[in-house]
Amino acid sequence: MNVQEEIIQLRRELEYHNKLYYVLDAPVISDYDYDMLMQRLKTLEAEHPELITPDSPTQRVGGQALSQFEPVRHQVPLESLTDVFSHEELFAFGERMDNLIQDAHDYVVEPKIDGLSMSLEYENGVFVRGATRGDGVTGENVTENLRTVRSLPLRIENAPERLIVRGEVYMSKAVFRQLNAEREIRGETLLANPRNAAAGSMRQLDPKVAASRKLDIICFNMQYTSGEPYRTHAETLDAMKEMGFPVVPYTRFDTIRDCVDKIEWLGENRGELPYDMDGAVIKINSLAQREALGSTAKAPRWAVAYKYPPEKKESRVLDIVVQVGRTGVLTPKVIVEPIRLAGTTVSAATLHNQDNIDRLDLRIGDTVLLQKAGEIIPEVLSVNKDKRPEGTAPFVLPSVCPECGSPVVRDPDGAALRCTSPECPAQRLRNIAHFASREAMDIEGLGISVCESLINSGLVKTAADLYYLEAASIAALDRMGEKSAANLIAAIDKSREAGLARLLCAFGIRQVGQKAAKLLASHYEDLDSLMAADTEELKLIPDIGAVTAGFITEWFSLPQSKHQIERLREAGVSFASREEKKDARFAGLTFVLTGALSKYTRDEASAIIESYGGKASGSVSKKTSYVLAGENAGSKLTKAEALGVRIISEDEFTEMIR
Repeated sequence: MNVQEEIIQLRRELEYHNKLYYVLDAPVISDYDYDMLMQRLKTLEAEHPELITPDSPTQRVGGQALSQFEPVRHQVPLESLTDVFSHEELFAFGERMDNLIQDAHDYVVEPKIDGLSMSLEYENGVFVRGATRGDGVTGENVTENLRTVRSLPLRIENAPERLIVRGEVYMSKAVFRQLNAEREIRGETLLANPRNAAAGSMRQLDPKVAASRKLDIICFNMQYTSGEPYRTHAETLDAMKEMGFPVVPYTRFDTIRDCVDKIEWLGENRGELPYDMDGAVIKINSLAQREALGSTAKAPRWAVAYKYPPEKKESRVLDIVVQVGRTGVLTPKVIVEPIRLAGTTVSAATLHNQDNIDRLDLRIGDTVLLQKAGEIIPEVLSVNKDKRPEGTAPFVLPSVCPECGSPVVRDPDGAALRCTSPECPAQRLRNIAHFASREAMDIEGLGISVCESLINSGLVKTAADLYYLEAASIAALDRMGEKSAANLIAAIDKSREAGLARLLCAFGIRQVGQKAAKLLASHYEDLDSLMAADTEELKLIPDIGAVTAGFITEWFSLPQSKHQIERLREAGVSFASREEKKDARFAGLTFVLTGALSKYTRDEASAIIESYGGKASGSVSKKTSYVLAGENAGSKLTKAEALGVRIISEDEFTEMIR
């Protein structure tokens, strides 16, 4: 077998296992074996790049970032459905169908997945283009992002010459929870719900972002086929499943009464499904009858979407507990008598913060009304004060951290209370993962999963413990081994010389990110001289300000901070500044970068601008001093021209920094 034949064979084998895993839910090989097949294909394609094709399974990781999405006019309009909200409206739909269709007719009922609707185009079995629904007539070309969705087949067997399928991109509940947990560790804003997370991921200009979100797709309609025509909608769904598409589960019924019963069953059991669903759909099964019924100006006459009302139930408050999140935020949580709500048993709900408790006037012993926000997260809607027992008292969050006893402070820009200790056990994972992250000490190979293993094994309790690790102890951990352990020890040793700016960023001091850390490192020769500075001195530094200066001095005054610094000193971590002292030629100037730069990455150009006292902004305004434009510059360039902002090339920028 030559190389080309082996590559073709590997692609077919991988797509076969993708179908078994994503469509039929019946994998026959382990994840490890699948990964080995994929690694072999990647190796062969790297050695023979001329044999790489767009439909190769290796191309799901995301290609080059786009400057904008191109408009796509749909060959077949992507219509929306008429919403109904009661059983009476469902029966009225059935009666209407009985009156309009003289022949016998049947129905198909499907769950309505809450995601982002897509048109998927195939030519000779190869996926060639995918577009959002848009206004139903024109959408946006998101082909590169769709290639990253592993459940979407990039090539199908026994396909017609041309095929258009409609599907729904979604984020599973499990992936959504994992993604939010990781965002919490990194101190990022949590995503509101899976639907918004999927929509935001699919509209990222950089496909690598979409690839990292682990999106799925489920198909529910055959829009067009150049092959043999089908008689019913059910036949098209079965055919799509046979081709390798993940297809919406459906049930066929002869009467509208059976359809309504099925919709009720779906509503009661939707909590067990892996995806969010915001309703159920009833469709006429016969394609010929659909064509005869046609559509109104807004929606087809042959289908309706039943939208489930949010389920609300009362329960009694047993207790209010306070948890410390991975970012140090104290979060009150109400414990209630268990109830069945939206398909799952609920025994607790978040109260967010003290302001929300005060707004509800919530007390232990109260009867509260609960619902699930976005069908996932239980929340308290209101308190039934008519059922309040005597002798209750208002609840107040503690003034010290319940995990470590350190003082807590209220965010000046919000309602959250936050533990101030850098060594708080509740924040351990987040603090260590941040310390090792790329923007901080940049310890390669020390991701969240490895941090968890080190913490769970008892090897690491604080970030400073990383510098006292031994290779043998790391090698004994699951999925590590001697080589991985040696590599990690080498990366940790290398980080000892990362310098003051990275160390300050790694400390996780509030409002001291990469930019502020570099600014401080350019003003102070080492950590000790910075620690000796008081608030008045610090706030004189441009872009530091009184609030940030207060956070810095407060952090350095904590006993836990002093303990961590001394352990780092003993471990030989450098406290010296590595920042090159440059002039302030860009002081007071704001730059905006747009398009593809050839001489610098955007991060490199931004760092250069900031090192000379300038500011790199993401949006163009009248206050913008320069727009640095690369190839294929988009709307920012247009806006700069309209505002009369000076536009410079990379060559001009290079001259400015000489």
